[in-house]
Amino acid sequence: MNGERVVVVGGGLAGITAALRLVDAGVGVTLLEARPELGGATYSFRRGDLLVDTGQHVFLRCYQEYRQLLDRLGTTGDARLQDVFAVPILRVGVPPHLLTRTRRLPAPAHLLPALINYRPLRVGQRIAAIRGAAALRGVDPDDPANDEVSFGDWLTRHGQDAPTVRRLWELICVAALNAPPHRASLALAARVFRTGLLDRADAGDIGRPTVPLSELHGEPAAALLRRHGGEVRTGVRVRGITPDRGGFRVDTDRVRITAPAVVLAVPHPQATRLVPAQAAPDRERWAGLGAAPIVNVHVRYRRRVTDLEFAAALDNPVQWVFDRTPAGDTGQYLVTSISAAEPVLRTPAAQLGRDQLAALADLFPAARRTPVRDVFVTREPRATFRQGPGTRRDRPASRTRLPGLALAGAWTDTGWPDTMEGAVRSGRQAADVVLAHLGSRSSTTEAPT
Repeated sequence: MNGERVVVVGGGLAGITAALRLVDAGVGVTLLEARPELGGATYSFRRGDLLVDTGQHVFLRCYQEYRQLLDRLGTTGDARLQDVFAVPILRVGVPPHLLTRTRRLPAPAHLLPALINYRPLRVGQRIAAIRGAAALRGVDPDDPANDEVSFGDWLTRHGQDAPTVRRLWELICVAALNAPPHRASLALAARVFRTGLLDRADAGDIGRPTVPLSELHGEPAAALLRRHGGEVRTGVRVRGITPDRGGFRVDTDRVRITAPAVVLAVPHPQATRLVPAQAAPDRERWAGLGAAPIVNVHVRYRRRVTDLEFAAALDNPVQWVFDRTPAGDTGQYLVTSISAAEPVLRTPAAQLGRDQLAALADLFPAARRTPVRDVFVTREPRATFRQGPGTRRDRPASRTRLPGLALAGAWTDTGWPDTMEGAVRSGRQAADVVLAHLGSRSSTTEAPT
């Protein structure tokens, strides 16, 4: 490559993964990120004495490539993975119900006790849910026809009534796909439920960061890339990518860079503006992916109000709540996460804070008599793309029509939902496209005489 460096545009999980895979293959890399630090959607910011994550990210044991990335970054010890899938289910006025799998049975029977004993549903609804889970195991998430169907319609056809959908299927669907079942792709729902819960007994065990996301991903990634000869430039905004003499010209707001290959690892609206027309003539279709928001309400109490590390709530404005109290803090820092948040995206922060405080007080009676130190709101208007029926048609492959230019991001066609695992998989796929291109270019330009 005569000292040339591949340019990776975007420092989220997809860009980090692609850059690390390239440097591990001995390829020089320049990583460009518009923000002051790496991490993309998984970043943190300072608020007083608190380092705040914009979103509450969890992962599952089946997120194999994401967990490999943590190993590569040396931060596996900064996340806690359950020994067994268990989610406390909260309802006002009744004791918490623990939704958990058994250790004694193989998949899919490992979930039978959980469904048979699921107290939020009546006995007949539990039996219908078991039948629905059995039928869902037969849905192929890679069949394009299943992507054209709504998960909610499929549930209705398979005997799931409205309370069962709301109190069981929606609980997981909204959290995983950032969409209620009637607006979610059946194929993506099948990926979530089959891969995470039905096909392997331990696949759905939940992992959570124990440090701020910037310490889990962005900071160690920048340090690791630099240790291996990679160049990391933050605060650099890319303005255009142009084919140029067998490679590419990358124009930024500061300098112009030439590169033999480029990985474009940015959200789809930016990718649409940056990718050359000849690389993706149908790039305007990516706009069809749209965006779905997530809103988080952060509450700092002066004393502890619950011993739960996290929980899901039913029939309550709180969807999920996480304990993010820093070590040594004598109070408690709770974060409520609201997915598919279109109805509250523009609610004033003061009103949203009051609503969530009241909902938390209903779930945790100790919160009614505990002073509050701080309440604030973070909003992610474009947290994910809209993962509805027909989504796959608009998700491009990593390989573009310009050899050497690859796309990455959880919005590309990984076959996975918009998750950390999907982002990491897309980065690996894009790096492999670039490595194949560099290998073919080397074989044609450097062949022995």
